[in-house]
Amino acid sequence: MHTRWRPAPPPRTPAGWLARLAGVPVPEFITRLRGQIGHDLLWLTGVSAVVLDDDGRVLLGRRSDDGRWAVVSGILEPGEQPAVAAVREVLEETGVVARADALASVATDADVIVYPNGDQALYLDLTFLCRAVDGRARVADDESTEVGWFAPDALPEPLSPTSRERIDRALALRADPTRGPWFRRD
Repeated sequence: MHTRWRPAPPPRTPAGWLARLAGVPVPEFITRLRGQIGHDLLWLTGVSAVVLDDDGRVLLGRRSDDGRWAVVSGILEPGEQPAVAAVREVLEETGVVARADALASVATDADVIVYPNGDQALYLDLTFLCRAVDGRARVADDESTEVGWFAPDALPEPLSPTSRERIDRALALRADPTRGPWFRRD
């Protein structure tokens, strides 16, 4: 049986409302988990989208939480397909309709992220090479303060270090599709 993804309902817990008020959207399933485990480390699956337009420019958003430019990314909802999640995140955050063309990399973030409220997370990231197919780039939610298209050789600063890696890996795959997705082999 297939179920269709639906947006998460408004938070039902105080922690969920506080996270939403702080400008950091937290999926409801994580809020429920945090209610059980507190701030302990969570291993989560995230997706990132390196979206290119017809001119080969990269779509980036300036994050509202740390001010860095970054590729569009987000957390998979339970049961959601990764490529579908990447495309959903692009639309939700930027108003751009994208198509996921290829899996560009599979990587674990090097460091545990400790959020301002003390929550800890480590992410397995699936990065997709995507193509913009419709829409106009704009700030479409509260995760970004700016959104724009940038030539790969003129990326804005400050740029998230993980975004630079993801862009480089996606562009390498685009240049030579026979190489397949990047992943650590040792």
